[in-house]
Amino acid sequence: MALATKAPQPTPDPELYETDYYAWLMHNAALIRAGRASEADLENIAEELEDTGRSEKRALGSHFVVLLQHLLEWQRQPKRCSNSWRLSIDNARDAIDELLGEGPTLRRRVPELIEGKFPLARRNAITVTGLPDSGVPETYPFTPEQVLDPSDWPEQ
Repeated sequence: MALATKAPQPTPDPELYETDYYAWLMHNAALIRAGRASEADLENIAEELEDTGRSEKRALGSHFVVLLQHLLEWQRQPKRCSNSWRLSIDNARDAIDELLGEGPTLRRRVPELIEGKFPLARRNAITVTGLPDSGVPETYPFTPEQVLDPSDWPEQ
């Protein structure tokens, strides 16, 4: 059974975006659904859409940090490889795959994200493993295809 949707009320307080974000969202969604998009707060809606896009890119970058870090640890400390490391790598790859599936245009940003997130992943791997800086490569030693391939594991 579909829920009845209330017709949007006249334009509310213009400060609603700042004072009650949820009410602002619901009001603008109702306006758009009612075919009254011209009455919606289009400037703030556009800003929110851009913020959502940036948030998706940040989430993808965070997953790459985890994935790259654990792939480095896997390669550099083969005796410490464990099921939890494998699980972490698999989970990061799955999360990345899901985000890329929902936003395929982000796929072309993968090389740039890997390059941009590698320094942090490298620092994290050095901290966790206790390896000297010289024991971890300064540039990522794998292709983006290898990083994303669930069947590809670094040689140990």
